[in-house]
Amino acid sequence: MTTVLGCIADDFTGATDIAGLLARSGVRVSLRIGVPEGPPRDTAAFEVIALKSRTAPVGEALAETRAALRWLQAAGAQRFFWKYCSTFDSTSEGNIGPVAEALMADLGTDQTIYCPAFPENGRSIFMGNLFVGRQPLAESPMKDHPLTPMRDSNLMRLLAPQVTRPVGLVDRLCVADGAEAVRQALGRLQEQGITHAVVDAVAMSDLDSIASACRDIPLMTGGSALAAPLPALYIAEEWLAPDATAAAPPRLDAGAVVLSGSCSAMTQAQVAAYLRQGHPACRLDPLELAETGAGPALDWLARQDLAKAPILYATAEPASVAWAQERLGVARAGRLVEDTLATCAVAARDAGACRIIAAGGETSGAVTQALEVARLNIGPEIAPGVPWTFCTSGGRQIALALKSGNFGTEGFFSDAQSRLAQA
Repeated sequence: MTTVLGCIADDFTGATDIAGLLARSGVRVSLRIGVPEGPPRDTAAFEVIALKSRTAPVGEALAETRAALRWLQAAGAQRFFWKYCSTFDSTSEGNIGPVAEALMADLGTDQTIYCPAFPENGRSIFMGNLFVGRQPLAESPMKDHPLTPMRDSNLMRLLAPQVTRPVGLVDRLCVADGAEAVRQALGRLQEQGITHAVVDAVAMSDLDSIASACRDIPLMTGGSALAAPLPALYIAEEWLAPDATAAAPPRLDAGAVVLSGSCSAMTQAQVAAYLRQGHPACRLDPLELAETGAGPALDWLARQDLAKAPILYATAEPASVAWAQERLGVARAGRLVEDTLATCAVAARDAGACRIIAAGGETSGAVTQALEVARLNIGPEIAPGVPWTFCTSGGRQIALALKSGNFGTEGFFSDAQSRLAQA
């Protein structure tokens, strides 16, 4: 099948996020882990390429993203979506802005939009300022993110140092007037030489208007919720057949494991709720991992009954994270946790865990790469932006749930297992 929309995500949970929302349409979505080797084959109407580039050096992120774009173009895509976190996770150097400009240059387009809003998950933009629930981004728990602390809520101020051309705004008053008003506003900004347009959205209906206004531009950028209206728009334009089919889920053996490296406020609550339910648990401390390696965790895992869905977690409060980073360095502390959880994922799979839940973008990337997964098919949605996915790893059919740290409710880990049992 010719690919209608090509999506590039800067981390693995973001990739499953956008793939899951596109799959709500019932149309087949294919998620590739990293840039595929060789020419496109067995492609879906919606192709998503997951990169692990959010915190990579800018040059590396640009090279990987451009390679992904070339593959998607070879698959037939003419419209593209650059997906990043709904909390705009980045530094003053990037990588959101530099990647967007590189994609624009390769596509020969002189304007794109930025809209990370996801109202269904409490992410909204008003007058260019991003809110997490009722809190401005800079006052939310994201201010203490261990890799990309967000200390400003204004997307235009965050984006301006990352790009080389002017940044403007299409505000909520305009968006409320509908798709045609958004189109006209973008045209006026373009006449003024404004290349990068932040677009407000406080409700899912706002995203419908924005997507409609921008459905035929070469490049859209933002959070996954902005892509959700696109399948219906493409079907209406006859760019996509309404009878395209979704992939069927495989039959899986019993056995599950939860691997949590995220330290977000929501994941802390989810881990605490899971522990209260009495599941076997092993807490990972980066300082201890620096001394012992993964051996003790693997020994603990080998003694567990996987039918009880044990959890291994490094989830901790910001003060504990900061203490470990001070002693070990930010990069090493994170790498110790990621490598241990990834090693445990492989051990759990080999011991019979066919259901693996990973919490946190960096954790999900490390786990997926360790499992040597090349492609994921999208299954039932657990929570907004978090689907189950199905793949082959080590010669076995497995299910993976890759959860962004901030997504889901407190009962997510148990809800995920129940949702898959009902599929």
